[in-house]
Amino acid sequence: MKKLLTVLLLLTSLFGYLAWGNGKHAFLFQAEADVLAKAIYDPLAVLHPFVLIPFVGQLLLLFTLFQKQPGRLLTLLGLAALSILMVLLLLIGALSFNLKIAGSTLPFFVAAFLVVRASRRARKER
Repeated sequence: MKKLLTVLLLLTSLFGYLAWGNGKHAFLFQAEADVLAKAIYDPLAVLHPFVLIPFVGQLLLLFTLFQKQPGRLLTLLGLAALSILMVLLLLIGALSFNLKIAGSTLPFFVAAFLVVRASRRARKER
């Protein structure tokens, strides 16, 4: 169950929606692919906290998927790192009245709620 929730958290984080400028838009998985491609040629260009912190969060969650028993602390740290970007997207969507941006964060927050709830239940059972 924990691994399924972690996969759900990872997948929903990739479907955040960005929109800027004159008709420019992308999902986070598209933007992340562009950033990773750019990092090969110019690593210093992608050294920004809003790029690195969520990426580290994804790596932590990915690491927990390969553990026999997913680590609670690593999962919550990964969730917190990804939440920084998703809260920012929610705030941007709400302030600009862009329902596409704000709505794209809701699946992530539902998955995050389920992960936190499962984590609390597992802790109580100990």
